[in-house]
Amino acid sequence: MENLHQHIESLIFSSETAVSREDISECIQKLTNEVVDEQIIDQILQDIAEKYKPDYFSFELRVIGGGYQFFTKPEYHKTVSILIGQKEKKKLSTAALETLAIIAYRGPVTKSECEQIRGVNCDYSVQKLLEKELVEMAGRVEDSPGRPVLYKVTSLFLDYFGINSTTELPKLKEVMPDEQNSIGESSNLQESTTAE
Repeated sequence: MENLHQHIESLIFSSETAVSREDISECIQKLTNEVVDEQIIDQILQDIAEKYKPDYFSFELRVIGGGYQFFTKPEYHKTVSILIGQKEKKKLSTAALETLAIIAYRGPVTKSECEQIRGVNCDYSVQKLLEKELVEMAGRVEDSPGRPVLYKVTSLFLDYFGINSTTELPKLKEVMPDEQNSIGESSNLQESTTAE
């Protein structure tokens, strides 16, 4: 196919979220009615990544959440964050951030487990996180009374934080004091949380 590099680059550029190799292959196949070899797509993705490595480009291609996405290079983060700050009028509350952290580190997890750790009701926080598509339902606890819903973080969460999986999150001991470094120790967390 002619200009295959440009077609693949435009797919990645136009997407708000990471584009998987499967998505790219499917789009090209629909366009050309031909199956493109995965090795060719991989090579083109490598070529695109190399193309944007030089310092005169302000962005780069990264592998995120199992897909490919363009990101601003670190030296331009501050500039971009000013624009994002101006556009972002609604931010997550402290309660929602705490609930999100529990789901990210402990998920899949039930709402009652989040409440046990935080020490307060999490209904509103979970609802807001679902609305913002940062968490999603991950099934139910079949052997528990009432079969409570399990929650986990979404691929949008992974995209937002620029990671491939929750295993890449910072270890708790790196971001919390020693006496609070176990997210399972609800008594320690309760002291530092605020009610909604």
